[in-house]
Amino acid sequence: MAEVKIQAESRTEFGKGAARRIRRENKVPAVLYGHGSDPVHITLPGHDTMLALKTANALLMIEVEGGESHLALPKQVQRDPLKGFIEHVDLVIVRRGEKVQVDIAVHLEGEAVSDTLVVLENASILVEAEATHIPDGVTVSVEGLEVGAQIHASDIKLPVGTTLAIEPDTLIVNVTAQQTAEQLEGELAEAEAEAGIERDEPETPAEQPVAAAAE
Repeated sequence: MAEVKIQAESRTEFGKGAARRIRRENKVPAVLYGHGSDPVHITLPGHDTMLALKTANALLMIEVEGGESHLALPKQVQRDPLKGFIEHVDLVIVRRGEKVQVDIAVHLEGEAVSDTLVVLENASILVEAEATHIPDGVTVSVEGLEVGAQIHASDIKLPVGTTLAIEPDTLIVNVTAQQTAEQLEGELAEAEAEAGIERDEPETPAEQPVAAAAE
């Protein structure tokens, strides 16, 4: 994974008011910490930060004004729940060659046999890798799998230098029989009954008045 260089500014103002002023300037308040060093409060350029954090586990080279540089990984990214813009970033300082634990995405490829349902039980797995060699994700093939097939964490082929950091028997993929419309309707009716929801009976067409016989 390539390093992304981001120019940062030292930050001396704190609190909600200061954070709002920073965001109005299209910048992001952030903090760097780790390796026993005191937290470093900085301000990041909003656009560059947004682009960099589109990649999971982005490796950032934070260059602070004055010549200080830190290699870091995003630890926590706070976003506005409605507009989605980045409100604050926690960055953890890492060293080259250092092992870190991160979640990486699980991608599925291929198709199971017909009339099956492939369930991705875990969309990511926790692994340990060098900070400068974190994989983008892992690809798992479900080609030709039949009902009852399962893929566990230990079955996934990881890149060289990457090891599992979760229990090997963690279920990742589960292949089940595809439900019929009748089964889905039955489950829905059962759920409604448990929730105390009563369905209205279908109405029968109103009887039409019978015309009087002509005399």
